[in-house]
Amino acid sequence: MKKIGLFYSPDTIKTHEIGQRIVEVFGSDSSVDVISIENATQKDFEKYDNIIAGASTWFDGELPVYWDEVLPEVKSADLKNKKVAIFGLGDQLGYPDNFADGVGLLVDVFSGTGAILVGFTSTDGYQFSQSLAVKDGKFSGLVIDVENQSELTEQRIHDWVSQLRKEFD
Repeated sequence: MKKIGLFYSPDTIKTHEIGQRIVEVFGSDSSVDVISIENATQKDFEKYDNIIAGASTWFDGELPVYWDEVLPEVKSADLKNKKVAIFGLGDQLGYPDNFADGVGLLVDVFSGTGAILVGFTSTDGYQFSQSLAVKDGKFSGLVIDVENQSELTEQRIHDWVSQLRKEFD
């Protein structure tokens, strides 16, 4: 498998925990580089053929500020034919009308770069009204709700990494 660039903020506790679990589940036989999104540049995104990007959803469906600041770098990157998978966190009971919208916002940005989106997952088992993360009836990546379904997190990560191993090849 080609080297993977995993982009997220290590300063956000829950996103950091999920990012670290993803690295651990990929295991030592895979090459995953963790890049702090706060310091990421256009060249950082361009140097990987396989990218994982992660963010929580803030407030009423917004991306965290650190993502807003790096979006111009992503938008100007040439990611044509690079594979991108998104993971995100949300609270389906507290924010049912914009659950995990951050995933959908990142998908829209990466789609505009020519990237190939992978890692879509089922919405089964979640209870929410609306989400920008849903495209064609599926989540546009891995969606984690540690507030309400923490007991499902580990299995969801394992299943997603197994899926990405196939889709990234």
